[in-house]
Amino acid sequence: MEFDLSWVLLGLPLAFILGWVASRLDLRQIRMENRQAPKAYFKGLNFLLNEQQDQAIDAFIEAVQNDPDTSELHFALGNLFRRRGEYDRAVRVHQHLLSRGDLSEADRQRAQHALALDYLKAGLLDRAEEALLKLEGTPLQAQARLALLANYERSRDWALAAEVAEKLDRADQGSFSPRLAHYLCEQAATQASRGNADQAEKLLQQAIQKAPEAARARLDMAHLQTSLGQIDAAWQTLSDALTSTPAATPLIALPLAELAMSCGRADETCVQLQRLYAISPSLDVLDAIVGLLGQNATDAVSARDWYVRHLEREPSLVAAAKWLAGEKLAHEQFHPQVQRALEHATKALLRYRCAACGFEAMQHFWQCPGCQTWDSYPARRVEEL
Repeated sequence: MEFDLSWVLLGLPLAFILGWVASRLDLRQIRMENRQAPKAYFKGLNFLLNEQQDQAIDAFIEAVQNDPDTSELHFALGNLFRRRGEYDRAVRVHQHLLSRGDLSEADRQRAQHALALDYLKAGLLDRAEEALLKLEGTPLQAQARLALLANYERSRDWALAAEVAEKLDRADQGSFSPRLAHYLCEQAATQASRGNADQAEKLLQQAIQKAPEAARARLDMAHLQTSLGQIDAAWQTLSDALTSTPAATPLIALPLAELAMSCGRADETCVQLQRLYAISPSLDVLDAIVGLLGQNATDAVSARDWYVRHLEREPSLVAAAKWLAGEKLAHEQFHPQVQRALEHATKALLRYRCAACGFEAMQHFWQCPGCQTWDSYPARRVEEL
């Protein structure tokens, strides 16, 4: 059979045309895929800027599906899930990152840290601790220790919290002395509740040495001494606290006045509080002064006049209500109703407010129940801020 060269001549151009068309189709598909991934990514960023987190999550999922090897998209998606409170999904994203063999060491550490935060937010404290301890000796060590500190605080493991705080303090990550003093006070309270007064006293002495400018350790020490019947020692502890921590005078004044009346030092304490009140007027200090002066019936009227003097210095609905409580009115039958109305109006003014989150409470807290910040409650009440 004779070979026809004409078929070869016709086939070469056809093969060339088909190859060219195939290459163009492949290039077009690649370009479409490359354009699609950045488009979804930027669409997700746009949704984030507009605070549309649900749409942003959908866009990032689309981007991850188009480009599954991009670790940054996984980090963005995992962080979004955590912010949305979808901790299970955030955990799966970060665990998927850690399972990849092509992940760089830096990204692996980031994923480990993100996974620990997922566990911490979800309340899985044991898993969070395990994940954070794996970051010791890495560039993320400081961040991991701070998260570990929050973890131990939530679980109220004050001994381990103190160990981490000591490490952070030695690593020049800021001063953790006030927080360490709180941890010692918490441990002292536990020992006191178990009847170990000697151990509690030792811990409180350490807290005073750790943060001599802090008021809590001295207040707790005075409370412990009072429970042991050491009234004079408790009075001396709070009297010293007025000198070492003058900013906490409103917290110290009332318990100091009670101790002064118990140990016969009312006059001495009253003079001391009057001197401090002249420097910085405060309703709690004023109440302590009035209580000390009003022990005798003859001094009761003159003691109440201190509320009027306070009104001359600062307008205060609380002081006005307390003065009016013992005043004789022309229409005495309406006095109880007026007094109840004033007391109802002043309840909100007698609260303490967290400077970090604004959480208000009737009692003073050393750690805010709302945002867990230490020493965020001023010693003064809402009306005086």
